[in-house]
Amino acid sequence: MHSPKLYRPLIPLLLGTVITTACSRAEPPSTAQATEPVAVVQASPEAPPAAEPEPPALPEVIVLSGPEAVEAWLQSENWWGDVNREEPLKAPHVILAGINPAWSAAAQELTVPQKKQLFYRLMLPLVMHANARVLEFRDGLQQAQNELDSDGAVSPESLALLQRLAILLPDEAAQYSDALANNGPELAGMISKLLYQVDVVPAGLALGQAAYESGYGTSRFAVQGNSLFGQWTYKGDGIVPGKQRKSLGNHQIKAFDWPFDSVRGYYINLMSHPAYEDFRRLRAERRAAGEPLDSLALADGLVKYSERGQEYVDSLKGMIRSNDLDIADEVVFRDEALRFIISEPDPEAAARLELDIERMRANGELGEIVERMQLD
Repeated sequence: MHSPKLYRPLIPLLLGTVITTACSRAEPPSTAQATEPVAVVQASPEAPPAAEPEPPALPEVIVLSGPEAVEAWLQSENWWGDVNREEPLKAPHVILAGINPAWSAAAQELTVPQKKQLFYRLMLPLVMHANARVLEFRDGLQQAQNELDSDGAVSPESLALLQRLAILLPDEAAQYSDALANNGPELAGMISKLLYQVDVVPAGLALGQAAYESGYGTSRFAVQGNSLFGQWTYKGDGIVPGKQRKSLGNHQIKAFDWPFDSVRGYYINLMSHPAYEDFRRLRAERRAAGEPLDSLALADGLVKYSERGQEYVDSLKGMIRSNDLDIADEVVFRDEALRFIISEPDPEAAARLELDIERMRANGELGEIVERMQLD
């Protein structure tokens, strides 16, 4: 049975005691445990059985408590302070697992620069991880196109990718359903359409929108539902706004289990919703012309993201400029394994969580949680 404590967004973050727990793999068997099976194998005339493969390594989990400790941890990672535009910026590959409800109150005690740095420094790797996955999808789509050109059909792996990405083409579902079933030259149109829609979002643009829509992660929707981009839902699975206008229908703000789910939902919206066709067109034009996918340039395609229209875009671009968020467009990950950051409200709770994580690492529950996060 899943731990109720860790089933809720793997225990929210932004504040905590720096307690690092290595959640990489189960302990190897002791020498005493290994002795008897070895003797049996040697006595058997049959060939020894193949060794079972080791389970995949699970990410390290960092438990934090308190804004001072968060800042200290970021400094220890060389991920804090002023940025030199003349030097390439490399980010730690850390995934924020949730937003601590205490963040809203704690942020009020911080200086504005502190609050912004905490938000941007923890938010950026989520966006970068999403962009890395998008680039992998684009590589897979190009591979599918190459297969189609040379063989008239795509491999089973490429077909599975196309089936997975078909959700981005709801208006052509019937047309491409036949194409997927036939696995023939008619897939060319689907691949071309997906290459047009499946592309990165400049990190600075995503940071600006997340800060704008969530109040630097302090909004009720952020702390209650990991909602960072103000996405709406009419399915009854979100958070009811304080004020609802009848003209807009019975909408809610969509809630998510994990912050990365919110980022993924934002990407899917920009890739598929008709309102953002201008954004996709601008992005495709710049890519075709060999121009950088720049935050400020592509912000012009988001006039329909808000009822405020051009005024929203102007405010967003002002936020990007004033906070130098376009620097994030060129940031890359360090060559390191992915890690998670989670939190508890005090050191005692953090210590208990460390024990819980060790237990879940041993019984496989942590692996199930990571799988549910669907980071790939």
